[in-house]
Amino acid sequence: MSAYEQQVLALGAIFEAALQVDKLARSGQYSEGPTSCLIQSIFERSPDDTLGVYGGSHHQIRGGLQAVASMLERDTAALQRDALRYAMNLIALERQLDKRDDMLAVLGQRLDQAQQQVQHFGLLHDNVMASLGSAYQDTLSTLRLRIQVHGDMRHLQQPDVANRIRALLLAGIRSARLWRQLGGHRWQLLFSRSKLLEATRTILNG
Repeated sequence: MSAYEQQVLALGAIFEAALQVDKLARSGQYSEGPTSCLIQSIFERSPDDTLGVYGGSHHQIRGGLQAVASMLERDTAALQRDALRYAMNLIALERQLDKRDDMLAVLGQRLDQAQQQVQHFGLLHDNVMASLGSAYQDTLSTLRLRIQVHGDMRHLQQPDVANRIRALLLAGIRSARLWRQLGGHRWQLLFSRSKLLEATRTILNG
């Protein structure tokens, strides 16, 4: 897998997280396969390769990869504007997090606790979502950039929905971190657009 293809995988996962956040905020629903894949990725701290972060396949983040392709093609009709905004904000928020070793240490401890809950309750259990949601709220939501999620207030005011949204944002941050570790940078979305688009199509058609 080429360097661009690896970057695109991480970018696709950021967009998948953004799409699932948007879906939850608007409808109170989420897609179980992609959400499981994204939440599991938070706990994949020493994978064999980039694909291993997402369970060894791109299939559960396919919607995110298609959104990346739409963005790179500048297909405004296919772009979901709120999801695009969340994805770009996640990339920017991760840059702020990277400067905070203290916050990274706290997050590491909180993820260790959440991982123990996963073994006891299961990956998408409400207790695990609450744990990940509070980890996000106590750390990332205290940074200067705050992600404002728009949707139906009937859903957003439900604690379980709010926790799932924050857990998915945390998964988005995990992939934003991976994207940067793989050499990803916002400028590439402009200057390496054709190479990233080619890599996205290669994965989607593969």
